[in-house]
Amino acid sequence: MFGRKKHNLPPADAAPQDAQQPRVAPRSPSEAIKPMAAPPPPPRIRRRRGGMLSVFSGLLTLFIAVALAAIVGFGAIEREVTAKGPLQSDKIVLIPKNTGTNEIADILKQEGVITQPLLFEIYALVNRQRGQLKAGEFQFKAGTSIEDAIDTLVQGKAILHSVTLPEGLTSQQIVGRLYENDILSGDILETPREGTLLPDTYKFERGTTRQQIINSMQTAHRQALTQIWQRRSSDLPVKTPQELVILASIVEKETGRADERPRVAGVFINRLMKRMKLQSDPTIVYGLVGGKGTLGRGIMKNEIETATPYNTYVIEGLPPGPIANPGKAALEAVANPSRTKELYFVADGSGGHAFADSYDQHQRNVTRWRQLEKARAAEPDVDRVDPDADMRGSITPPATGAPDGKRSKAFDASEGTDKDPLKNKTFDLNSSKTVPVLSQP
Repeated sequence: MFGRKKHNLPPADAAPQDAQQPRVAPRSPSEAIKPMAAPPPPPRIRRRRGGMLSVFSGLLTLFIAVALAAIVGFGAIEREVTAKGPLQSDKIVLIPKNTGTNEIADILKQEGVITQPLLFEIYALVNRQRGQLKAGEFQFKAGTSIEDAIDTLVQGKAILHSVTLPEGLTSQQIVGRLYENDILSGDILETPREGTLLPDTYKFERGTTRQQIINSMQTAHRQALTQIWQRRSSDLPVKTPQELVILASIVEKETGRADERPRVAGVFINRLMKRMKLQSDPTIVYGLVGGKGTLGRGIMKNEIETATPYNTYVIEGLPPGPIANPGKAALEAVANPSRTKELYFVADGSGGHAFADSYDQHQRNVTRWRQLEKARAAEPDVDRVDPDADMRGSITPPATGAPDGKRSKAFDASEGTDKDPLKNKTFDLNSSKTVPVLSQP
């Protein structure tokens, strides 16, 4: 037992080794050098996919396809909307208020600005600008693209028109001027109260109504009056903003020169302080014709003596209301007048006035003016006025106080004549350089 090597013998029932493996016939030398064929691949085992994974994969594929299509499509749209448009020259197009995007596109096509209204709508929608297109009157340049057209309408660079209402017009005259403007539309509800409108140049878009301009003038007047009243001189005999407007309207009608307004206002302030009658010719005219504004001729003697609520040759102090709509300069002049002792002024023939502290000096100024007018009347091709007439803006003593004991008539040298500044629609009364003046001797 000990020291004897144990041999592992196959089991008795084991088959011989040669019986387990098939015998392979020996190959010939030529067959031995030939490559052996590769074994076939193992069969693919199909695994069943889950439902959520399949849906996600489909959606991802769809998203990628849509994104690619959108990029291609947007690129094509971008090229179309930035391409040069059909307009051969600049053109103004009116887009009415409350016009939808599709209607705007149709208008632009009809006016020859664009050729593809549907593309206009799509691009405006894609850029979230559909609700930002504005109404108004717009200028489109030659070759305007769809993108440029949308930018023009979104930025709201509408063409602005203007209407100039000169200082010194009555409310009735202002209403008339607004009705003469054919760009404005609509009616004015009622003629505003005298002195409640601020003369100025007002900008507006086509489609603006006349009533809107009136509303703007009233708002501007209230704002200006509030500011000017707050910085007025403390010792004025003018006690209310309305009184300031009344006196400013008289100053406005007395002189068209900006540099004279404070001085003219100072004369009237001095007369009010001394309880002297204002004796302003324009108040006579307003008392006779009211808002019509002009007589169209000289003032007759009986009209000077005719008692009306506005005739400052008859009444004392200020009239009951303004005789025109004064501008800012006239309001400022009354709020802060020149500090002088002057009580009189008369035209000096240069478009301005000669001022005087005393009645005697005033009479010498009047005599000088009459001599000047007589010399002018003798010259050919010169506008003539009555040599015995006082110029518009003169303040003289009552008729009973005149040296000759009478006053045949006074003359308003500009109202209703070719020198009437209110007939001139081109100049600015705020600038003395542009105000028409009488011919020099």
